[in-house]
Amino acid sequence: MTRPFSKALRCLQDVGLRPTRQRLALAKLLFDKDDRHITAELLHHEVSETGAKVSLATIYNTLHQFVDAGLLKEVIINSNRTYFDTNTSDHHHIYMNEEDILQDISADDLIISSLPKAPDGKKISGVSVVVHMENMRD
Repeated sequence: MTRPFSKALRCLQDVGLRPTRQRLALAKLLFDKDDRHITAELLHHEVSETGAKVSLATIYNTLHQFVDAGLLKEVIINSNRTYFDTNTSDHHHIYMNEEDILQDISADDLIISSLPKAPDGKKISGVSVVVHMENMRD
């Protein structure tokens, strides 16, 4: 039988992050389930429901630490909306504006025929596409 935080602890240890109480609580919510897209505000609500006390600022800081460590991808929708994705594989997204839903698109389902030339001394390290959808109006 595994301990309740064993998967979360292993995730943190694998990337060299110290397993603080707050990091463990957030890692458990993020990585003990299937891949998901989550906002800091939704994660704050979920962690509050567990009885843990973690400020929204700490959640933002921790999510960015997880991004830096390669545990999450940051998906910026616009200046007011950012999601964090537990699926770190190469893929893209569809964002349904009215429903505020982010869904995966397989990298194979989007063909990019060309990219701009990188400036001198730079190389392209990745491409991330977010396709924005809106409901059709009559």
